[in-house]
Amino acid sequence: MSAASPHGRVAVVTGAASGIGRAVAGRFAAGGASVVGIDVDTAGLATLVDELGRAGGRATAYTCDVADPVAVATTIDAVVRQHGGIDVLFNGVGVSGRRWGDGPVDRCSLEAWQRVLELNLTSMFLVCRHAMPSICARRGAVINLASVLGIVGGDEDFATHAYAASKGGIIALSRAMASYYAPQGVRVNVIAPGLIATPMSARAQQNPQIVARLATLQPLTGTFGQPDDVAAAAWYLASDDARFVTGIVLPVDGGWTVR
Repeated sequence: MSAASPHGRVAVVTGAASGIGRAVAGRFAAGGASVVGIDVDTAGLATLVDELGRAGGRATAYTCDVADPVAVATTIDAVVRQHGGIDVLFNGVGVSGRRWGDGPVDRCSLEAWQRVLELNLTSMFLVCRHAMPSICARRGAVINLASVLGIVGGDEDFATHAYAASKGGIIALSRAMASYYAPQGVRVNVIAPGLIATPMSARAQQNPQIVARLATLQPLTGTFGQPDDVAAAAWYLASDDARFVTGIVLPVDGGWTVR
């Protein structure tokens, strides 16, 4: 997707109904891309399409559980048929596993481990598996959303080991893809956000102890990042400005990982 001329390019965004995925969809649409939002939240997708349309953007949406192999295959096939192909894929679906018992490995429930790996990592594999033929045909770009916890360890405030494993797996998968698909002109990169103000980070936003630590955790601003910060990074990695960039893990973390 050319930074100067994105018109006519098709950008698929999973997790588009809220949070970072919604911001990415908005950034791509504002730049002239034809956005395809994918999420399980039908109502959220409808609101997104309406908002982007009223702002002059082009967007369509598909309700899909990206952890369902059949649903993913059906949805990606429909996207390719309707839009002619995929130029950019942003994989933004992700969940926290605390509700199922994620925690330190000696206390992490088997349910949490299985659900988090399925929803965060296996889902990304499924979407990539079905989208890559079209992306390769169009020498496109893939951006996968990980986390700083896939790079560095978390202390007691961030001890969700299934989540960390899933995000580390995303990084390993993405780098393997970047190496393999580079000769086909396809770029695969990762964004690793720190604490971003989204619905998913509501627990952290409401935790006085974590809020008090932000000056140390994210010293660049001392506060939460915004979804638009991640969207700006995604725009760069999708654009021709990053035409010589593949296999990187780009932290958008206010300095978390340099400490």
